[in-house]
Amino acid sequence: MALTKAVIVRIDAPGTPPIPVMFNPPRYELSSSNRFAEIKIPGLPAALLQFVGGEARSLSLELFFDTTDTGADVRLRTGLITAMAEPQPPTMAPPRLLMLWGSLAFPGYLVSVKQTFDHFSAFGLPLRATLAVEFKGYEPMPFLTTAALSAALTTAELATRYVVKAGDTLQSIAAALYGDPNRWREIATANGLDDPRALPTGRQLEIRRRP
Repeated sequence: MALTKAVIVRIDAPGTPPIPVMFNPPRYELSSSNRFAEIKIPGLPAALLQFVGGEARSLSLELFFDTTDTGADVRLRTGLITAMAEPQPPTMAPPRLLMLWGSLAFPGYLVSVKQTFDHFSAFGLPLRATLAVEFKGYEPMPFLTTAALSAALTTAELATRYVVKAGDTLQSIAAALYGDPNRWREIATANGLDDPRALPTGRQLEIRRRP
């Protein structure tokens, strides 16, 4: 009986075909850890430990690829996986993934990938590769109610940085970042700009975004 094939699913893109691994990994490693703060008190021979919180779980495994039977560049296969470590539009962050294999269902981000090529065609094309990958677990925050999360986001302001380019105006920046050129005054106020026309190229502007 054929073994179930391990696949990687994009959680943020429903309907996208899953990415199959070429060969099931011989093993995988799951790890988790906690973070503690050391509290030093004068007179005590050792620091006290205070629990801070849990670290994200991690999943590490090696994936093997071999295209010596067809002579095709093995990177056509491995590239589907390595691309999952790159920022994706529109979030400009790596996508949330789900590693599925038998009883293993690990939601997380691909945070590390190392490629090793060890067999090549007569033309120098890589035909065999091993990918050492690591996923960091994505865990929702079930302890936050929808109302509490909404209230926290309402009172928070997300600050980002924007570097002025040649030809930029406050109106054009407001239109690009806020979708409304009339909000240029918010940028001017946040950055102490008395003369909105004096906008030197290369200046960093603080952009405050309310969710």
